Amino acid sequence: MSGGQSIPGSKVSLQPLVPEISCAETTDVYGRFVAQPLERGFGITLGNALRRVLLSALPGAAVTWVRIEGVQHEFTALPHMKEDIIEFLLNVRAIRLRPLTGSGGRLYLEMEGEGRVTAADIIPSANFEIVNPELHLATLDSAEARLSVEFNVELGRGYRTPVPGDNLPLGAIPVDAIFTPIRKVNYEVQPLHIGRETGQERLILEVWTDGTISAVDAVSQGAEILSQQVSQFKYLALVSQKEAEKQLLRRSIPEDKYNKPVEELGLSTRTLNCLRRGGISTVGQLLERSEAELFALRSFGQKAKAEVQERLEALGLGALLGDKGQAVMKAALEAEGGRPEGTGPRQGDSQ
Repeated sequence: MSGGQSIPGSKVSLQPLVPEISCAETTDVYGRFVAQPLERGFGITLGNALRRVLLSALPGAAVTWVRIEGVQHEFTALPHMKEDIIEFLLNVRAIRLRPLTGSGGRLYLEMEGEGRVTAADIIPSANFEIVNPELHLATLDSAEARLSVEFNVELGRGYRTPVPGDNLPLGAIPVDAIFTPIRKVNYEVQPLHIGRETGQERLILEVWTDGTISAVDAVSQGAEILSQQVSQFKYLALVSQKEAEKQLLRRSIPEDKYNKPVEELGLSTRTLNCLRRGGISTVGQLLERSEAELFALRSFGQKAKAEVQERLEALGLGALLGDKGQAVMKAALEAEGGRPEGTGPRQGDSQ
């Protein structure tokens, strides 16, 4: 039966299908994942979103500058090293580092004599693991050669180029930093037919990493980041209602009372300072806060609330403080039909 048909009297779920995710193939640097079944349109929605997050939002570690003994800038040469400094920096940029402690740090390289220099020659550190130790860095062609390098490693996301004016140590040479651990992401959406059901599809997601993270962990992290971003939209209705209540509150109170500074309420110094620290400077801002928000203010307790309540009652606004006031506003808003400020009465409302 197609998704749009139903048996009269039967209950039909209107929620989109929740797919099953399977790992079709995984290696140390590659993963192929299949999500099915998906309703039409969800394949490209999920595939494109995951691809963009994976390529731009996952954290990683990279060398951001180096300090080479005997070298002041990248346009000089180091005696007895075959590569020039620019070529050496390009090789350094390809070092892939797995962070072990969640913080940046320094790495060091000390080489003397003739031979090939690779990432494996970098002195081991408790902060990072080099996942491509075979990476070629330089070639020393004399017994008198000496290469001493300090590498600064930072954590970040995406790709970062050096910015003129960066506060670098004396003698430091900046390096383009490739933080992202993702090399490539592809996705494909295929039609899926299950029995007589049509209009469904499957998503095939392929991920290549640099070896500092597995493809499985990368997709899991990417999905978590995406979920955190999207989840904030769940509260949009709540935020809209709260804003509408604020607008109604403002319309319900004379402007001179709404904008009255809290300094003019005759509060004690302790209570007044408490409100100021909480960013409350007017009566209107005070009435917009829930009781939980007020009690979250430093040094604001029942005594301070009673004092504020007394001053507001003198203005005829005591019933609007805290949770009781918000309940009043909510009921009034429902009676108004939830109309935002400035829309005027609905058709049929009394004038």
